[in-house]
Amino acid sequence: MELINIIQRSVTERFLRYVQIDTQSDPQSPTVPSTPKQKDLGRLLLAELQELGIEATMDDHGYVVGRLPSNAGPGLPVLCFCAHQDTSPDCSGSRVQPQMHPHYDGRDLFLDEERQHILNTDTSPELLNQLGNTIITSDGSTLLGADDKSGVAEIMEAAKQLVLNPEWKHGPLVFLFTVDEEIGRGVDHLDLKALGADWAYTLDGEERGDIEDETFSADSLTLHLHGISAHPGFAKGRMVNALKVAGSILHAASASQVAPEHTEGREGFVHPVSMDGNAEHCRINWILRDFQTADLDGLASLVENLARIAISNFPGSRYEVVREQQYRNMKETLDQFPFLVEHAVEAMCRAGVNPRLRSIRGGTDGSRLTAMGLPCPNLFAGGHHFHSRTEWVSVEDMGAAVMTIMHLATIFSEKPHHSSV
Repeated sequence: MELINIIQRSVTERFLRYVQIDTQSDPQSPTVPSTPKQKDLGRLLLAELQELGIEATMDDHGYVVGRLPSNAGPGLPVLCFCAHQDTSPDCSGSRVQPQMHPHYDGRDLFLDEERQHILNTDTSPELLNQLGNTIITSDGSTLLGADDKSGVAEIMEAAKQLVLNPEWKHGPLVFLFTVDEEIGRGVDHLDLKALGADWAYTLDGEERGDIEDETFSADSLTLHLHGISAHPGFAKGRMVNALKVAGSILHAASASQVAPEHTEGREGFVHPVSMDGNAEHCRINWILRDFQTADLDGLASLVENLARIAISNFPGSRYEVVREQQYRNMKETLDQFPFLVEHAVEAMCRAGVNPRLRSIRGGTDGSRLTAMGLPCPNLFAGGHHFHSRTEWVSVEDMGAAVMTIMHLATIFSEKPHHSSV
C-alpha cells in the first residue's frame, strides 16, 4: 500500500479519537489550562508519543512537548511543529459524534436526521474542491473540533511516520501541543528557552495549500456598565438598568460597518463575544481586530463612543473600559526570514499540493510565538467552518498536511545554513 494511503487511514483514525475528547476552553476561568479536561487529550498525546519512543513531557499548564532527535547528522536547526488542543467556547464540544461522508459528489450533506444542519456548496464553496473525497463532520449537535485537532492529528501522524520510516531524513524536531489558544492564552506560560526551537510552523489553517504569514493584530476590550438597582415594584425614577444600557450599545454595534458580518478581506472589525450581568452591573467582552496595529485605537474609540452615547440616554449610568493586548500581526517579523515561506512552498510542491500565500482573518499561536522571538508561519490543517456545527475536514487534506510536515522536516535537514534569531 502506498504511504499516502497508509497515512490517510491512520490520521483519520487518530482524528476521530481525538475529537471525541471534550477540550473546550473557558475565557472566564482564571486557571491554566482554563479547563482541566484539556489535559485529558494531553495525557493521551503524551502516552502516544512515548509509545513511539519519542521523549515527551506534559507540564502543569498542560503543554505537551515531544522531541525527536536528528537522523541526518549534528548541527542542524531545531524545527518545531505546533497545534492547539482546545476547542472554541463558541459552540459545544461535548459528546462529539463524528460522521463520515465518503465519495462526496457535490450534493447537500445533512448532518442530522431532522435535516436542520446542512452543509452545501452555497455556504461552503470549498467543497467543490473535494469531489470524490471523504468529508468528516459532526452530527450537527456540536462543533467537530477540526480546529485544531486536525492539526494535532497531523503532527502526531507525521511523528509516527518519521519514526517508522527512517529513510526520511530530518534534523531535531519538537512537537508542541498548546492549551487555551481559542481564548488568546495559548503560549502565555510557554518557556521558549526550554523549548529550544529555532524555527516553527503552526498547523492551524484551512484550505489545502494555504501558507499564512500575516494575521490580524488583536486586542481585547472589556466594557463595564454600571446602573442603579432598585426593587422593580418601586423602580420608577430610581432604577437605571445596566442590561438595557448594554442592549442599546449592542444594537448600535450591529449596524456598524466594522461589525464582522459587514467586513471581509483586509478590513478590520469590532466584535462583542460575550455578555453577563444584571441591572446594577453588566459586562460586555469585545475583540478588536485589524491588520494595521495602529488602527486598533480607532476601533477601541468606536466602542467607547457607543458607550458614551448610551450613557447619555440613561442618566445615572456610567462605564469603564479595560483594554488588553492579545497578539500582533506577524508579517513584519516573518518578512525578515523569507526562507520559512519558501521552504513551506517547496514542501507542499513535493507533497503534490498547490501552495497559496494568504493573510488570515484571525490569529494563531504562531502570532504570539513570532512576537516572542520564534518565527512561526501558519500552514493548512484542512478544517473549514471553524467554531460552528457545520465544521468539516476531508481525509485527503489531512493526509496532504501530514506529507507536507514530513517534507518540511527533510528540507530543513537539506538546507541547514539558516541560523536562529
